[in-house]
Amino acid sequence: MTPEKPTRLTNPLTNRRALHRTHSLGEKFLAAITWGAAILTIAVLLYLLLFILIKGLPHIKLSLFQPVYNSENVSMLPAIISTVIMAVMTLLIAVPMGLFAAIYLVEYARRGNKAVVLVRTTTETLAGIPSIVYGLFGMLFFVYFLGWGFSLRAGAFTLAIMILPLIMRSSEEALKAVPDTYRDGAFGLGAGRLRTVFRVVLPSAMPGILAGIILATGRIVGETAALIYTAGTVAQIPKFYNHAAEEFMWEQSARTLSVHMYALSREGLHINEGYATAVILLFVVIFLNTLSSQIAKRIGGKEKA
Repeated sequence: MTPEKPTRLTNPLTNRRALHRTHSLGEKFLAAITWGAAILTIAVLLYLLLFILIKGLPHIKLSLFQPVYNSENVSMLPAIISTVIMAVMTLLIAVPMGLFAAIYLVEYARRGNKAVVLVRTTTETLAGIPSIVYGLFGMLFFVYFLGWGFSLRAGAFTLAIMILPLIMRSSEEALKAVPDTYRDGAFGLGAGRLRTVFRVVLPSAMPGILAGIILATGRIVGETAALIYTAGTVAQIPKFYNHAAEEFMWEQSARTLSVHMYALSREGLHINEGYATAVILLFVVIFLNTLSSQIAKRIGGKEKA
């Protein structure tokens, strides 16, 4: 009989050190990738900001804020006013639909309901569709099929469909963040579900809902592709009622600030004014994002408290 080979004893301390060394190398590698991605992102952002500011700030002048647009002053004031009108119209359409849909999904729908799963899947799918596809759909459906033409309402309904997933998801997450003890306390005091939702849940979730609405407003302000095919590019301040064409304000064509910048850069005759418009648009987007982040911080502070 052959003698049995002695079993090799392993040192647990050695194995622990080797495992710790492997984990340390993996953590350092992941940390290096994270820091590299962060530095690259910050560098690209700073480059874009400095490029736009250097190119645009010297060309901001009073003629860009004249009430009437012409080929000499290429005023952006009509575009600014049209942007505000477009944002208000879009939010009036999208916010009630998105908010009430989120209330139904969180407060009324049963968990595991197939319809709820279908709605959430559809919402996530709509959020990933490129804006140019929304523009083509809006042109085919609102502009031609419904006969609205290139108008503010065609652009507003197209943008409402585009930002609806964002408002729904942000409102849904804000409603889910409200503790169930709030609902149980309201039910214990004899309040119905409807009163509980509007008197207890919604006020507590309002900061998160407002943050989503502000982010949606930033997307409205910066949108170009969807509006070129629906709202048109007419550079004039919309009138409440145009007696010459017998059109109300929402039936008139207009260009927003981002479309105005695109039109100037495409023509190639007013590149400097296009950079100046980019500066104003940049300030508007930064303001909206800062406001949204402040609301998010307040939400985090309240939850910690």
